[in-house]
Amino acid sequence: MKNIKHNESKHKPIRIKLHSKFTPIAFALYMAAIMAFLMTLLITAANNGISISYMEEVWHAYQIAMPCAFLCILVVRPIVVRLVKWSVHAI
Repeated sequence: MKNIKHNESKHKPIRIKLHSKFTPIAFALYMAAIMAFLMTLLITAANNGISISYMEEVWHAYQIAMPCAFLCILVVRPIVVRLVKWSVHAI
């Protein structure tokens, strides 16, 4: 039996990317998802302790926190961009 090797480089995975005009929305989505999850983990543990139902409580809180964080980041991002431009030297 011959040893047949397939050229893996020919089979590149299809990668769908958003148009650059959606950068603020993509940024807000990723930032909200990560920050809301981390904050929900910490605040749930601080308020209720870590019990058998900890992750269920986290999930319940996250369902409220993530959409709120997303909207807040969309609103606050332009202000933060201006503050950074105001406070950091351009290269």
